[in-house]
Amino acid sequence: MPEVSLDFPRQWVEFTNPEDEEEIFRCDLTWLLSSWTCIFGSGCKGIVKKRADDGCCTHGAFYSEKADEKRVEKFARKLSEDEWQYRKQGLKGGFSEVEDGKRRTRRVNGACIFLNRPDFPAGQGCALHLHALNTGLHPLETKPDVCWQLPIRRTYDWIKRPDDTKVLMTTITEYDRRGWGSGGHDFQWWCTGATEAHVAADPLYKTYEGELTELMGKPAYDVLVGLCETAQQAPRVAPHPAD
Repeated sequence: MPEVSLDFPRQWVEFTNPEDEEEIFRCDLTWLLSSWTCIFGSGCKGIVKKRADDGCCTHGAFYSEKADEKRVEKFARKLSEDEWQYRKQGLKGGFSEVEDGKRRTRRVNGACIFLNRPDFPAGQGCALHLHALNTGLHPLETKPDVCWQLPIRRTYDWIKRPDDTKVLMTTITEYDRRGWGSGGHDFQWWCTGATEAHVAADPLYKTYEGELTELMGKPAYDVLVGLCETAQQAPRVAPHPAD
C-alpha cells in the first residue's frame, strides 16, 4: 500500500503544564491515538533503496547536544562482543564522526556503527537497544536522543498573546517526512504514513509511555492520558488515515 498523504485533518488538544503555568502542551491526538508501531525487521522497508535491513539507521544519528554524545559513548564502552557486532571497530576508530560541522554516530559498511546486521548471532538491530534490554534499562537511557524519540516530534515556540503575555508552546506530534526537512522527501519509504506500520493493538500514547513521560514530564503525561481516554470514548474526529 502507498503511504498516505502528508496533509489530512488532525485532532489537537492543548493544556497547561501542571508543573509550569507558562508552558502549554499542544498534542496531536490523531497521532497519539493511532495504531502505529515500529516494524523494524518485520516488514520495514528502510529509508534507502536496497537497504531494508537498515531500517532508519542508514545515515546514523546526529547528536542533539554534547551530553547526548557523552551518554552514548558511556554506554558504548559497556557493550560486550555478544551485544555489538562492530565493537572492535568502535573501540579502535571511535564511535562518532563529523559531517558539515555536526557530530553524529559513525557509519561503518554503509550504516550506523551501532547497527547489528542480520548475520549477527544476537540478531539485527541497535546494539545500544539490545544492551538496555539485557540490563533492565529503558532504551531511551542508552540510545541517541533522536533514535528513542522517533517517531514523536517535539517542537518549541514562544507565543505572544493578545494581552502581551508569553507562553512556551510545546508541540507533540508525528515525525513525518517533513520533520526531516527537504531531505525527508528523498526517503524511499517512511513508516509513520505507511499502513503496514499501523498494526499495534494499543494506541501510541500507551506504547510510548516511557518516551512521552521523558519528553513531557510525568504530571503532563498523566493529563494527556486522561484526555486520550476521553477522546477514545467519543466518535473519532480525525483518525489517522494509515490506521
